[in-house]
Amino acid sequence: MKGIITHEESQTVMKAFLRKGKDMYSNDLLPCSGGLPERHIQEDVFKIMNPLNFYFNAQNGDFIETKKGWKFAGMHPECTFLTSARNKYYAPKYDKRFPTQHEDRKKAIDHFMKCVEILERIGCGYLENPIGIMSSIYRKPDQIIQPYWFGDPERKSTCLWLFGLPKLKPTNMVEPEIIYHKSGRTDSKLHFETMKLPKEERRKARSKTFEGIAEAMAEQWAGFF
Repeated sequence: MKGIITHEESQTVMKAFLRKGKDMYSNDLLPCSGGLPERHIQEDVFKIMNPLNFYFNAQNGDFIETKKGWKFAGMHPECTFLTSARNKYYAPKYDKRFPTQHEDRKKAIDHFMKCVEILERIGCGYLENPIGIMSSIYRKPDQIIQPYWFGDPERKSTCLWLFGLPKLKPTNMVEPEIIYHKSGRTDSKLHFETMKLPKEERRKARSKTFEGIAEAMAEQWAGFF
């Protein structure tokens, strides 16, 4: 019963399910940093997910047809142009600074909705993204979770759209570590500490699923496929 976590070079969620005995793979356009390249498919997500009756044979690198296909998918599409945090930049005064951003947002929306189509066909899995435009363009998420519900003292609102799965139950409630600025603005510790990283490293660090959330997903959802 094969499962896959897409848009995940870190392999954090994939390895959590693997520890539960599931036959799992990760997928991303980037090489993996999680240490299990034999469990990573570095390929366009829609090439390996459509048609759904194909899975990746890690031993020889082929795509093998099977009646089983993917039975579970956790999908983490790129959120840069979807998140509410970017909304202010879509004002006309920023068009010269970001000349392609409106087209980039349209492409991101189309990508997200293709992920929805895949999950509707599989019938078991989830879509993950921060609070953003898809809550109104698609539908409101089934659940909004926080890392500090699962033992990681961080604040990061994370939306989950669920397909054939129950809502996640908190496992270890802790106090989030908040950075307070002189202006009155607050920051999560992760957001603050990654501000000075190069753009690509910052994106990777902020997009990685927290270990507590990954463990809760595997613990509570592994029995559904």
